[in-house]
Amino acid sequence: MQTRVPFSPVIVGAMRLGSWGAGFDTKQYRTFIEQCVEMGATTFDHADIYGHFTTEEEFGNALKEAPGLRDKIQIITKCGIRFQSENRPENRIKSYDSSKEYIIESVEKSLKALGTDHIDVLLIHRPDFLMDPDEISEAVQILNEQDKIIDFGVSNFSPAQFDLMNDKVALCTNQVEVSLGQRKAFTDGTIDQCHRYRLPIMAWSPLGGGRFFSENPDAETERILLAAKPLCEKYECSLDQLLLAFLNAHPTGILPVIGTSKSQRVWAAMEAMKIKLEREDWYILWEAAEGKEVA
Repeated sequence: MQTRVPFSPVIVGAMRLGSWGAGFDTKQYRTFIEQCVEMGATTFDHADIYGHFTTEEEFGNALKEAPGLRDKIQIITKCGIRFQSENRPENRIKSYDSSKEYIIESVEKSLKALGTDHIDVLLIHRPDFLMDPDEISEAVQILNEQDKIIDFGVSNFSPAQFDLMNDKVALCTNQVEVSLGQRKAFTDGTIDQCHRYRLPIMAWSPLGGGRFFSENPDAETERILLAAKPLCEKYECSLDQLLLAFLNAHPTGILPVIGTSKSQRVWAAMEAMKIKLEREDWYILWEAAEGKEVA
């Protein structure tokens, strides 16, 4: 089982480009996208909810100014979360919706917002407690047949939920929180599962949500920082690059989703993919995070 979409080594998260972060205008979006493409970071991660359902359209406006850009990038987007917003007045409460009708409707809206005829990868954003795998499979089949999506995957799914869905429709990835500070995916079977199917796993918040750069680090973070300092010197890299190299060392091919609006950080992340951590150095970081040696 293999994904048909060629992801870049670093995935650029779009969540903070609009009103939930940098507040880019169309020119700034275009400049940022072009800079990322020049560096080889060509995969962009969206969700319909970003910017209260506005970021996809803002990103799409930049693509309209430079139509040639669309053929150089891969667009991931997610659907399935509903919440109250002036842009979605029909939503009465925050909830999950993976019904066939809602998935198809969401994709149609995303295609229009992004100004494209297809989405490279569609993900279900969160597991819906009421999800029907057969119904989701029907929606995916329809969208595939209409060439509106190329690949399909999930986000934040447990191994059991992944298998439940994968039995009905071939999944291309599971996008979950993974970092040196959030190691659950290493131990609960999530990463092993993607490795088994030879699928890349996408790691959101790969730098721990900023915890490693806090002025008041907790005990675990302090241990990691202490262990990381000589390794940063050894590999001649910054702390954020070392944290990404830790993920990249896994043979599964963990793809970090970098949520930044700064092209310099994207460049640093791409450079981090060149670092080859020695096995014992990887375990030095793991031991520091766990606070004890492996069994």
